[in-house]
Amino acid sequence: MLYRKIGKTGERASILGFGCMRFPTIDGKAHQIDEKRATAMIRYAIKHGVNYFDTAYPYHKSDRSPKGRSEPLLGKVLRDFPRDEFKIATKLPIWLVKSRKDMDKYLDDQLKRLRTDYIDFYLLHGLTLNFWKNLNNHKVLDFLDAALSDGRIRHAGFSFHDELPVFKEIVDAYDWGFCQIQYNYMDEENQAGTRGLKYAARKKLGVIIMEPLLGGFLGNKLPRDIRRKVDRAAPKRTPAELALRFLWDKREVSVVLSGMTTMGQLRENVRIADKAKPGCLTKGEKTLIERVRKGLESKSRIPCTGCKYCTPCPSGVDIPACFEQLNHGYMYDDISYAKRMYSWAVKPKNRASKCTECGKCEELCPQGIKIRNSLKDVVKGLEG
Repeated sequence: MLYRKIGKTGERASILGFGCMRFPTIDGKAHQIDEKRATAMIRYAIKHGVNYFDTAYPYHKSDRSPKGRSEPLLGKVLRDFPRDEFKIATKLPIWLVKSRKDMDKYLDDQLKRLRTDYIDFYLLHGLTLNFWKNLNNHKVLDFLDAALSDGRIRHAGFSFHDELPVFKEIVDAYDWGFCQIQYNYMDEENQAGTRGLKYAARKKLGVIIMEPLLGGFLGNKLPRDIRRKVDRAAPKRTPAELALRFLWDKREVSVVLSGMTTMGQLRENVRIADKAKPGCLTKGEKTLIERVRKGLESKSRIPCTGCKYCTPCPSGVDIPACFEQLNHGYMYDDISYAKRMYSWAVKPKNRASKCTECGKCEELCPQGIKIRNSLKDVVKGLEG
């Protein structure tokens, strides 16, 4: 296993982090973790050098409770190992925060659930601009100062799901030790993106990567024609290996989180992580990744570049977001997944069905997209 420093924290962590959001389950029920299999995987990971474990308050929750079962299981298994052999990362459930006291309440509960006196890496979970504003109204930075001072957390950070200007604003607002961003070879221009990655690194923040396989779509869920391109290339790489090496090739990346469900996935990722140093990506691999990217993008149904010239819509439709989700469904041959993401990522008031067909967007679109007709495709494909 290879290790890298997590920015100015000075901590050394395995380049492969164990994402504890996708433990094996029983009968496909998220809240029913298969403890025997999950325990074996955690133990295997530690034995093979993985020392960074990322969980969160809601991971593996049921519909009846906001508390998930990932934290308690992780705490139970890790109690058998010396505390200095591993690092725990978990997150404040910011959507539940209604007051300054709530922050202490959830952190103290998490410490008990994880059976530990301190959390190595504590994150504000899933920041967007609106959540960031709400947390500031409740003095979240004072909370972080206090938790660092009294030793309940060792390093403060945040995970992020918004646009680059918001990311920079948050980075500049506090003396963070690290951040966590969604990043992979299909997300170089999305959310924080490559520019955010480099911006955080210049500020000496450690950068933790989530969704390196885009929920598995860049692994075993690649469309068949795209998968054939990978299978025929030399040197022989699995799709997952190609995606992970793309990330570990970058010096700015500290840890890549993988939400592993099977022992096979864990073994493969540990194998890949043994040789993935910065600059490891060959010229041929870079060319192959570009071919895969272009192949996936060619499957897009709507030629939207996300320039946002069409916004704001008088009716409130988030046109680029609607098109992004529909395109995602066609790119990865999975409309059902796109429907779920659409219902999560696009608020009801911003969905395609709110279009009144005024046509102002089409006057502004530099791509000449027939937006009104395309929004009808979104309604039919994702809202039907």
